Amino acid sequence: MPSTPHVVVIGGGSTGAGIARDLSMRGVEVTLLEQGNLTHGTTGRMHGLLHSGGRYAVADQASAEECIEENRVLRDIASHCVEMTGGLFVKRPEDSEEYFQEKLAGCRECGIPAEVISAEEARSMEPHLAADIEKAITVPDGAVDPFRLVVANAASAQEHGARIETHSTVTDLLVEDEEVVGVEVEHASGPGKRVHGTEGGREEIRADYVVNATGAWAGRIGEMAGVDIEVRPSKGVMTIMNVRQVDTVINRCKPKGDADIVVPHETTAILGTTDEEVDDPEDYPEEQWEVDMMIDTLKELVPMLEKARTIRSFWGVRPLYEPPDVGSEDPTDITRDYFLLDHAERDGLDGMTSIVGGKFTTYRMMGEEISDHVCEKFGIDADCRTDEVPLPGSEEFSVLRDYMDEFGLRSPIGRRSVERLGSRAEEVLDTDEPNPVVCGCEGVTRAEVQDAIEGAGSDLNAVRIRTRASMGNCQGGFCCHRLANELSREYDEVTTRAAWDELLQERWKGQRHALWGEQLSQAMLNYAMQAATQNRDSDPADGDDIEFAAFDGGREAPDPSADEAGVATDGGEDGH
Repeated sequence: MPSTPHVVVIGGGSTGAGIARDLSMRGVEVTLLEQGNLTHGTTGRMHGLLHSGGRYAVADQASAEECIEENRVLRDIASHCVEMTGGLFVKRPEDSEEYFQEKLAGCRECGIPAEVISAEEARSMEPHLAADIEKAITVPDGAVDPFRLVVANAASAQEHGARIETHSTVTDLLVEDEEVVGVEVEHASGPGKRVHGTEGGREEIRADYVVNATGAWAGRIGEMAGVDIEVRPSKGVMTIMNVRQVDTVINRCKPKGDADIVVPHETTAILGTTDEEVDDPEDYPEEQWEVDMMIDTLKELVPMLEKARTIRSFWGVRPLYEPPDVGSEDPTDITRDYFLLDHAERDGLDGMTSIVGGKFTTYRMMGEEISDHVCEKFGIDADCRTDEVPLPGSEEFSVLRDYMDEFGLRSPIGRRSVERLGSRAEEVLDTDEPNPVVCGCEGVTRAEVQDAIEGAGSDLNAVRIRTRASMGNCQGGFCCHRLANELSREYDEVTTRAAWDELLQERWKGQRHALWGEQLSQAMLNYAMQAATQNRDSDPADGDDIEFAAFDGGREAPDPSADEAGVATDGGEDGH
């Protein structure tokens, strides 16, 4: 057995990145594999809530206690990823007083700071709350940027020697004598893809241990080794509004149900969510009625949502896990706790452990537990430090520091940049080159985009998750081409166009169920900008380019004989 074991972590969401960071900080050799970008799965499709635990304080107190513990940790180690908005559990006239009191008592039993405030006090905090609410409970909920946090964990892991491979799909597990000894991987290649250390194609990676941290996909990985992992994926649909209608997390104070939360997130508000068990974690898109239901229900808490502009919707799949001996029929009854499955103990298969269930807020705790487990397997005596060592960007971080004058940035551009970059702001923004704004909606400058390209390569969607460029009100209509232009400074035309196309497609898919009113007008404007003006609906590589020279001679005079024959003659030589 080697003195420094090599551990392969499958899954580049919050849990996988957290495990990679923890193990690498303890001196373990780590390779992390993710089939898409970091946050490709459930992590990148959450509502951005940093749980206080209040949502679980009645029905799942073990999860509630974990949440408030990790809430406090993340405020310290990931300060540039967290906004402590505070939270309210709001009671309407039709909501149960008995449940309100159970919620208050449950919060206090779990160590969650909670106080009752009057309707007037609640509306003084959030003026757009409905006029007929009766009272509310305050809790320390917050908002967290999952993209920024996962990238910071991966960056920290890489600083400690980990290998991070995105766009790398595990196609099989290597099993010898009832032991997992590695993985087979298919690395994507081609324009718009960056694979660290590889040129694409298949690779066999031998490992001393494999950790399955793939969430809703855990069952698929288990099947490759012949073991059953009983994940029950549960779909949740969310809707993004154009501005922050509230600055505090607003929860409906009633038992768990659909459409009961509004989370202020960066420049927007996210409405959530549904809870529906599905078979396939990838192929189950949202439907229009779900988006309509979200708005119709939550306008009872915040009436202005009825007339607000919806800019996109999306869905994620919760990786719920239920031990085989429980057997709940309703997915809403399944605990949000997490489970460590040692396949040697459970299935007689050495060399692999799976971590399933849990929540984004408890990702670090999950990483610590499985890292303890792996270190114990190999006799490694090294303590966890992820609860104390700040993530890159959160060292000595303060959003109050004023960079506007120092780096020539206009407010609020400077503030938004510093909020994203944290303690890295000076390193990134201190440039002698011109630093114009590339994404106006989110206030992202050229320096920040170039920094993201340096870390993400030619994948503009990876640049997006690092900077939030294209994620604002225009949904990329006014900045996707600017991002492509920044990419073209380092990459060739074929690579740049492919990355540009992928970014446009990703931005489009989330708008399909939000096309009414002003957002329909925005989508049409985006089409005019990206397709008509910039010809993005035609691929020059296909050989069907528009022959603009055909227009130079103007419109030809009609030919009566041709007209009688029904032949169009109003083009140039090529009929254009």
